Amino acid sequence: MVLNNNNNDGVADVPLALVSNAYLDGLTAGLRARPIPWEGYQRATLISQSELNYIKAVDKKTGEDLSRVVDKEGYVYGELLVNLLQKLVRVDTIQSILILIDDLLLDHEERAAYFLALNKQDATLPYAPLLKCLRSDDEFIPLKASKILTTLLCASTKPSPEAAEELFRWTTTQLQSKNQAAVDLAVQVLESALRQRDVRIVYWNTPQAVDALIRVLKIDTPTPQMQYQVIYCLWILTFNTEIAQELNRKYDVIPQLIEIAKSAIKEKVIRVTIATFKNLIQKAPEENLAPMAAVKLLTFCENLAQRKWSDGEILEDVNFLKNELESNFQTLSTFEVYQAEVLSSRLTWSPPHLSEVFWAKNWRELKKDNYALLRTLARLLSTSSDPLVLSIAASDISHYVKRDPSSKKVLQEIGVKQKIMELMSHPDQEVRYNSVNASWSLIGGSK
Repeated sequence: MVLNNNNNDGVADVPLALVSNAYLDGLTAGLRARPIPWEGYQRATLISQSELNYIKAVDKKTGEDLSRVVDKEGYVYGELLVNLLQKLVRVDTIQSILILIDDLLLDHEERAAYFLALNKQDATLPYAPLLKCLRSDDEFIPLKASKILTTLLCASTKPSPEAAEELFRWTTTQLQSKNQAAVDLAVQVLESALRQRDVRIVYWNTPQAVDALIRVLKIDTPTPQMQYQVIYCLWILTFNTEIAQELNRKYDVIPQLIEIAKSAIKEKVIRVTIATFKNLIQKAPEENLAPMAAVKLLTFCENLAQRKWSDGEILEDVNFLKNELESNFQTLSTFEVYQAEVLSSRLTWSPPHLSEVFWAKNWRELKKDNYALLRTLARLLSTSSDPLVLSIAASDISHYVKRDPSSKKVLQEIGVKQKIMELMSHPDQEVRYNSVNASWSLIGGSK
């Protein structure tokens, strides 16, 4: 992962024109050659003769031919194209203007200055006409506008939070599309836009935005490239301390990321996952070390440390994680690790579940916050289909009730007693065994 300091936080040097989508390119190619009646607009006084002359000078030009014209009067063209977006409404014309703007910016991100300078005249420019394009019913216009908006936001020294928020609302919708090309483009927009430090918290606070991004990792089977791109976005977000503190608590990403890394066939997927874990520890150790310990990240890192890597940074990051987990493990109370494991919904027969000493010392912790952990165990009993999870949850209920018989009424109210009775006839022998023990604690143990 090539790093630099252009954002002072080690974010990879993402090109401003990162968005490259074969589907969008195909749509562009199909629309590029259509004639636009610019002379008709001039005769209808929708554009001036001067505007007509400028637009005819660049119409259908690309590459060096376009550069020779535009670079002489770049700021004029920035103002002209944005003005045309504001006052013209025909779909084919808006499509052509967007293609021209994208051609102008392609491989020449410095030309974004031609458009950003308009902000000095009008605080809503250059974003407002492009944001309006995001709301178009046309298939092409929002896709092309999103690419242009991304370039402008990335090129700005003070990116507009309002423009970023509307773009992020649009990407959130696209991430839920059945059109995989739209999903891919939305993720690419995020990869590039989130390189701007100031807009990361805007994205974090955009309703359903992070949910939609993480859902991409869960629905169907994303390609290794898509896994990499989504986790890359999470990695960038975790440079923000507030996000690093809340990310796993809100979205339970640590268990999911470690499972992806364990089965990853591409080295870069492991690399960006480990880099994300590193950020989570560096930015928010108190919030993330216990969940990492609970999913046995230390063991996974010990295995990774034995492998050969083409990228030396992976081994550096693996060793960092290993050292942090080893040095901090002793400072983590056993209960913290137990709590993180229960909240992750991924239970294993780790020592706390089997230790009488643990339960004698920590059973009162399960009563806190209105029996929050007991309610989590109850939820697992009701929703999990994994015999291992059901067995351990039933065993934990049994351990707890033996020490706090007065909580039986609470457990009955939250449905534990009924579910335990149902699990006594479960086809898995271990589930039946632990459910019978829990039942005795709930019923027979009360005598």
